[in-house]
Amino acid sequence: MSGIGHAADDHAEVDGTIDGEVDAELVAAARAVAERYARGDDRTVAAAGRNADGRIFTAVNVHHFTGGPCAELVLIGAAAGQGAYDLTTVPAFADEGRGVVPPCGRCRQVLLDHFPGARVIVERHGRLGALPVSDLLPVAYVRADRQSG
Repeated sequence: MSGIGHAADDHAEVDGTIDGEVDAELVAAARAVAERYARGDDRTVAAAGRNADGRIFTAVNVHHFTGGPCAELVLIGAAAGQGAYDLTTVPAFADEGRGVVPPCGRCRQVLLDHFPGARVIVERHGRLGALPVSDLLPVAYVRADRQSG
């Protein structure tokens, strides 16, 4: 299985629910970076992000024995370094044919904190779906400055 799933105009089934369109251009960007720059032990995952203005940013993880940052965290910094502060969609793509991978728990929390309206592209049962980041972390910690009431 390639990990790419179905075309962008297909609806993906994830956990029994039909979800919105998958940004195929964004998945292709993450895949291209993973295939080109993933180098085994140190860089194994690439992420891509689409900003609200349409720009696409890419990044790779930086593995380190101290727990170096995941591709999604590097992506947030790379985008911010170019003035992009409103990522709307993020997929991650792993090397060695692993395809689209979901963000780890830390990345889910960071994405939720910084981009609460973002959608994350995940693969489930061979199909891709774009889910709200809040669906990936249903009982999330909410920072004090974002709590209501």
